[in-house]
Amino acid sequence: MTRHTLSVLVENKPGVLARIAGLFSRRGFNIESLAVGPTEHPDVSRMTIVLAVDAIPLDQVRKQLDKLINVIKIVELEPEASVQRELLLVKVRADLATRSHVLETVQLFRAKVVDVAQDAVTIEATGTRDKLDALIRVLEPFGIRELVQSGMVAVGRGPRSITDRALRMERPA
Repeated sequence: MTRHTLSVLVENKPGVLARIAGLFSRRGFNIESLAVGPTEHPDVSRMTIVLAVDAIPLDQVRKQLDKLINVIKIVELEPEASVQRELLLVKVRADLATRSHVLETVQLFRAKVVDVAQDAVTIEATGTRDKLDALIRVLEPFGIRELVQSGMVAVGRGPRSITDRALRMERPA
């Protein structure tokens, strides 16, 4: 099985997320990551879905997704042809003895400290999954108290916009 990142443009309406997630669930696919948010068009949302699945079953699900009335466009984003990022918030034990080491690690990974308490710091980092996994591994010896990681968001490289192209195709001038 390989990882696939789908960028799905959908109508910004109630129930669309549930229908799409249900389609994957009914087919027995586990969604590794799911991020949904608005686009530059208020009536369109973008879903970034990451799955680990073989190519043939994925193609079948893409065809079924494409049949859903609220789906406008589906694009598979290849890692080398897209910018892909995740957000990580991690609360790390950082007493007086370890705080300077934690702060050095934060700088090394180009992360930010977003909250400081007497014996802990909360760190915000963005990047690829590999970068965030590496940061977590380095911070683990200090003691991770809490961790939350967003789903991946991704956009194709270059000046072209799938949103504009899809909307032009949907709504002829």
